[in-house]
Amino acid sequence: MKECCSKNRLYSSKVVDGVERAASRAMLHAVGFKRSDFEKPQIGIASTWSMVTPCNMHIDKLAEAAGVGADRAGGKSVIFNTITISDGISMGTEGMKYSLVSREVIADSIETVAGCEGFDGLVAIGGCDKNMPGCLIALVRLNRPSIFVYGGTILPGCHKGKDVDIVSVFEAVGRYTRGEIGDRELAQIEKTAIPGEGSCGGMYTANTMASAIEALGMSLPNSSSRVAASKDKAVECRAAGAAVLSLIEKGIRPSDILTRKAFLNAITVVTALGGSTNAVLHLLAMAHAAKVKLSIDDFTTIGKKVPVLADLKPSGKYVMADLAAIGGVAPLMKRLLNAGLLHGDCLTVTGKTLKQNLASLKGYPRGQEIIRPLNNPIKPEGHLVILRGNLAPDGAVAKISGKEGLRFKGKAIVFESEEEALKRILDGTVQAGHVVVIRYEGPRGGPGMREMLAPTSAICGRGLEKEVALITDGRFSGGSHGFVIGHITPEAFTGGPLAIVQNGDTITIDAEKRTMTLGVSKAELKRRLADWTPPKPRYTRGVLAKYARQVASASLGAVTDT
Repeated sequence: MKECCSKNRLYSSKVVDGVERAASRAMLHAVGFKRSDFEKPQIGIASTWSMVTPCNMHIDKLAEAAGVGADRAGGKSVIFNTITISDGISMGTEGMKYSLVSREVIADSIETVAGCEGFDGLVAIGGCDKNMPGCLIALVRLNRPSIFVYGGTILPGCHKGKDVDIVSVFEAVGRYTRGEIGDRELAQIEKTAIPGEGSCGGMYTANTMASAIEALGMSLPNSSSRVAASKDKAVECRAAGAAVLSLIEKGIRPSDILTRKAFLNAITVVTALGGSTNAVLHLLAMAHAAKVKLSIDDFTTIGKKVPVLADLKPSGKYVMADLAAIGGVAPLMKRLLNAGLLHGDCLTVTGKTLKQNLASLKGYPRGQEIIRPLNNPIKPEGHLVILRGNLAPDGAVAKISGKEGLRFKGKAIVFESEEEALKRILDGTVQAGHVVVIRYEGPRGGPGMREMLAPTSAICGRGLEKEVALITDGRFSGGSHGFVIGHITPEAFTGGPLAIVQNGDTITIDAEKRTMTLGVSKAELKRRLADWTPPKPRYTRGVLAKYARQVASASLGAVTDT
């Protein structure tokens, strides 16, 4: 075996070249390598396939397609797996505490395999929402020529002639408790909401993060808005496999693409789409991995100049499959670029700039109502509002579509866990005028920062979305809507002011002033905090305990490698 010092094999050559690496080659012969394959760049295909969730049930086939693309372009593909969990299945249970943790496990596992095996380039394919930032964090850490591929959005289900999805099921539970529907209709909604493979269909976290990654330049143009069940996905995966070889040849790495301007582009696109609050958490974490300076205040700066243009669920009418049918996310990006709201000089995985990628792209067809023009937006400013005040000194994240109002004042009704709150919402204890406070659900306190989709959906299902607010140091699913504020920092577990809120306290939320205020004096706040006793950790061993010891504040992206 001759030695090879090609620039295209900077990593694999160290693993398989030379007489002393004969044992390594012997192992690889057993998994299908031919003699000639050892002289090719090795391309790791990171698959998040699993039968745990419909979001990822098809990704094994997409990984195979990406491998074919890499092989045909002159590489040698090696497919490997990482984990996935399902938010939709575990939502509202103790198991949901592992959700955000899985982002770190996914990142660590991809880094571990690729770093160990000496892959020269990577394709990472994600479905459910934590897969995506997890994959990107790993690709950035490794900093080898890489592309991300989104597994694609699900098609909507149909119930009584209307589109339904997973959020429809959560809201149906609230309708059921009101007596609006019975056992039979609840079962019908449950059965029809998820028709097949793909990630949840609205502008929830999966579709939000796929769009953000396209805006970052780390996936092929318009790949974020394709339907999982379409033939286009396999074609795209083959193209991604081939494109990695081109990136290797050109020496383009994630660090060349993931600049501060690229992250500002991602925030802009997420804002225009009305995307999930989880984008704040994940973009901060990805920027941290890329050593790019980004803060929650950047969302405020961009939100003041970028309108919400997309009429997409959960607050709007349409789903991602509808957007795919009229051209996807790329025409929106061109519209934003032409308005001077995107940085067109950012490099992308095509080897071209964002502006070059969009140059020949056609706009949306006339008459479509999914993406509004800039002069007639859904909301003139961004929906992701960073609030501060004596209840959130380090910030909190609100998702304000405008439909729920811009100001809310009410009396606190305090719960120490999501489960307790959900029971009292469903049994009618929570009434109009309440501010539901769910605490000790932050990154360290939960641990794991669970999503509050079940409580917010129950509030909507009971018809209280404009009459009840919900605040938490946990977070929200992209499917949550209503007057909801999460990511409150410092979190209650670390002695943040949320820990000393009492039933009946007045809480005022003002999205225009970007404030969240607890109506007690400074002296009273100080007295309560002095009397507060930190709770004992809920877990002392295992993954959740390790996570709680390492994780940073949500305002810093809840990262674990500070």
